[in-house]
Amino acid sequence: MECPLAPEVELHCDTPTMRTLLSTLWLALACSSVHTTLSKSDAKKAASKTLLEKTQFSEKPVQDRGLVVMDLRAEDVVLEHRSYCSAKARERHFAGDVLGYVTPWNSHGYDVAKVFGSKFTHISPVWLQLKRRGREMFEVTGLHDVDQGWLRAVRKQAKGLRIVPRLLFEDWTHDDFRNVLDSEDEIEELGKTMVQVAKSQHFDGFVVEVWSQLLSQKHVGLIHMLTHLAEALHQARLLAILVIPPAVTPGTDQLGMFTHKEFEQLAPVLDGFSLMTYDYPTAQQPGPNAPLSWVRACVQVLDPKSKWRSKILLGLNLYGMDYAASRDAREPVIGARCPAQGDSGQSRVQSLGSQHQPPGL
Repeated sequence: MECPLAPEVELHCDTPTMRTLLSTLWLALACSSVHTTLSKSDAKKAASKTLLEKTQFSEKPVQDRGLVVMDLRAEDVVLEHRSYCSAKARERHFAGDVLGYVTPWNSHGYDVAKVFGSKFTHISPVWLQLKRRGREMFEVTGLHDVDQGWLRAVRKQAKGLRIVPRLLFEDWTHDDFRNVLDSEDEIEELGKTMVQVAKSQHFDGFVVEVWSQLLSQKHVGLIHMLTHLAEALHQARLLAILVIPPAVTPGTDQLGMFTHKEFEQLAPVLDGFSLMTYDYPTAQQPGPNAPLSWVRACVQVLDPKSKWRSKILLGLNLYGMDYAASRDAREPVIGARCPAQGDSGQSRVQSLGSQHQPPGL
């Protein structure tokens, strides 16, 4: 799969291990180009930078350019991160489902979805919030962000693409959950609200984010609610995908809050699971963002017999972390952290590369 979301990278599942692990995956749209205006005093700097960075299309895919390697150099990332093979922009290399998030911190993702939409089976704009307003009263907020023109444009470029916005259960109290999970009438009304919004806005379903909001409480009731919501959506020919936390708690051997037990109950009724296999290290213990051994363990814990692997959308992060030892903090290196206009056109990746001078990636 050719990935336009970061320095041009191709992801393949050619080995038996990777085919088993990556039966499906999703990609977060979390990278951005930087466009700046330079003053005359920056002309000399700009001239030198044109030798270090490509901004045009390439006639060859990344494999033919020697970029799919184990010892990728930081210089190659800086040189190639804005270029892609236009001839391969609509060609898919992965047979499974691919879910891409369009996030509010990277509006460039809207353009990426239009250009590379054919590489995805599902696109999830992070638009919507679900709020409880009272007894059997629910409201979906964020609809002002819905761009129907963009929806039509994306679907025109990628036939069969499903638009499934993320729907976050927001500002729910413990009493809200208790009242809804204990009431069939509340659950039924919630399902009606979701179906009505999906139909009126021309969505194909939702990516529901609720599990982490409830923490470890009332999992039985939550499974019951999600089962009924999935049934309501399916009756309306809509999809139901659930965001789930990692099955193995990062940095430990302990199980997470969503395990094989919950997965086995929901796998037959949901269309997919967006697995959060990223952000592994803490600010106090810097390290790889998603160690392969941990990612593999999360999948194997959920589905040790590979019965439902095709429904696991494995989260692949295409960003890194910048750690500040003095502040004991970390920040993702994404589009929002790129410099403001006038910074000589240097991206955050280039800035970090100059600062730390990594020998490779």
